[in-house]
Amino acid sequence: MFTRSIEDDATAGGARGESVAVNLRHYLSTMLFNIVGNLMLSRDLLHSQSKEGYEFFQAIGKTTVWAGKPNVADFLPFLKWLDPQGLKKNMLKDLGRAIEIIEGFVKERIEKHKPNEKKAKDFLDTLLEFEGDGKDWQEKIPHEKIIIIIMEMFIAGSDSTSTIVEWAMAELLRKPEAMRKVKEELNEVVGVNRNVEEIDIEKLPYLQAVLKETLRFHPPVPLLVPRNTIHDTDFMGYHIPKDTQVLVNVWAIGRDPDSWKDPLSFKPERFLGSSIDYKGQNFELIPFGSGRRICVGMLLAQRIVLLGLASLIQCFDWELVKGSIPETLDMRENIGMSVRKLVPLNVIPKRRLRTMAT
Repeated sequence: MFTRSIEDDATAGGARGESVAVNLRHYLSTMLFNIVGNLMLSRDLLHSQSKEGYEFFQAIGKTTVWAGKPNVADFLPFLKWLDPQGLKKNMLKDLGRAIEIIEGFVKERIEKHKPNEKKAKDFLDTLLEFEGDGKDWQEKIPHEKIIIIIMEMFIAGSDSTSTIVEWAMAELLRKPEAMRKVKEELNEVVGVNRNVEEIDIEKLPYLQAVLKETLRFHPPVPLLVPRNTIHDTDFMGYHIPKDTQVLVNVWAIGRDPDSWKDPLSFKPERFLGSSIDYKGQNFELIPFGSGRRICVGMLLAQRIVLLGLASLIQCFDWELVKGSIPETLDMRENIGMSVRKLVPLNVIPKRRLRTMAT
């Protein structure tokens, strides 16, 4: 369990067993990358024996950085062939390396794959065995598309999810009263003699409210995935021609005073007893999008974030590093494909749970 790694590293770095500060983002990113790795490929990609896994992690991380950087050539098309910032060059290099590594994983699986073998199947097995719906298309998915699908799942499933947990922890550290309420709820429902489990989550309404408030205040993908109009449209007095790219600014929607009372304050209580949810039906809260193009990984992300956040709070009491107080915690944003904290969250964990899973 990733909480064990946090405790081991924190105590190993301190004198006389005292805990030292840890970079929480590092552990969250590792945890999410390995979760997606197991779902997709049935393997932990980030461990001491996996050189390719670490290279893949680095290449995916750099790819998301390049993809999120503003490109002057988008505003001055005549500069596109020059690539003045080197974004295209760097993107092709790192994206190419990521594709190369995934291709190796897929080839390895194809060589070992046995159709109809009685074993637990991962996502790659499902893609390799897919034969269409029996109606219009019965061909298998080309290997090139399988590689792209796997890569997209890593890009979409790891970075944005770990970002949500980091923002939630940062906001709770800035709001000690909210942190206290989460701990009290966990004490009442779970206690301190066992680890929180997925079945407990539905009994933790305040924790769920914390997630909703985090998604309102810090949507991981602030402009969602771009849309294109399929025909000429008139919207609120504006004419939008066919094939216009449309960006939905959910970051601004979540901070709109016409939709939210006191929108710049982190208040999970606003969701207690409220029917507002993030599943696409309430347009003031659509961090995962809405309609047919809503994020397909929404329910998985919800489970991982809630369980991960609950585990961090149940297992440890968290303290800010010396010289830092809640009021001065750096909450600046680093704009990219996902909006991370500009300064990673460095905090000191103090063991709280009496028994901790390995």
